[in-house]
Amino acid sequence: MTTMTETAPATTTADADASVQLRLDGSWLTVCAAARLTPGRGVAVLLPDGRRQAALFLDRTGRLYAIDNRDPFSGAAVLSRGLVGSADGRPFVASPLLKQRFDLETGRCLDDDEAGVGVYEARVCA
Repeated sequence: MTTMTETAPATTTADADASVQLRLDGSWLTVCAAARLTPGRGVAVLLPDGRRQAALFLDRTGRLYAIDNRDPFSGAAVLSRGLVGSADGRPFVASPLLKQRFDLETGRCLDDDEAGVGVYEARVCA
């Protein structure tokens, strides 16, 4: 299981020139334009190592989340294509393949206590 860190989700801004940044190795890296995000849908971004991807999500209240895009059950990079929802007030994405749900704040699998995905600190910058 990938190491998880808990971070407070960022809140987006309406600035058309805003960008999304992820904290990687202590530095903030711009990964895409904030305008690419649609509430309730995910976007995959390739990380600088060229092997890993992050899945970015904007919920309907404007909160931003970033998790690993790789589904730990299938090994496929598909979580950005999952369905966004909430369970007991916790935002999650359900894998489009096997339907396991991952908490967008902690990365923990809501359906298997031994699985999870990494979480990235994310923000929107003008």
